[in-house]
Amino acid sequence: MRPYEWVCELEGMRKVTVGTYRGAVMVGIREFYDKDGKSLPGRKGISLGQEQWNVVCQNQEAIEKACTEA
Repeated sequence: MRPYEWVCELEGMRKVTVGTYRGAVMVGIREFYDKDGKSLPGRKGISLGQEQWNVVCQNQEAIEKACTEA
């Protein structure tokens, strides 16, 4: 796997990426910016390790419920 592989675009310049960092699989949700025709990762964002991502996935129903009730 390349260091970070683009998975999907969320909105505007926000993207989800998956890759490895120091041997650990990471899921990144980050804002990107264009420079010299290239899309580069910005400072705003978060990278979740595989265990943290699994917690998000396991709580998907509760997250969706909270979103609809907000």
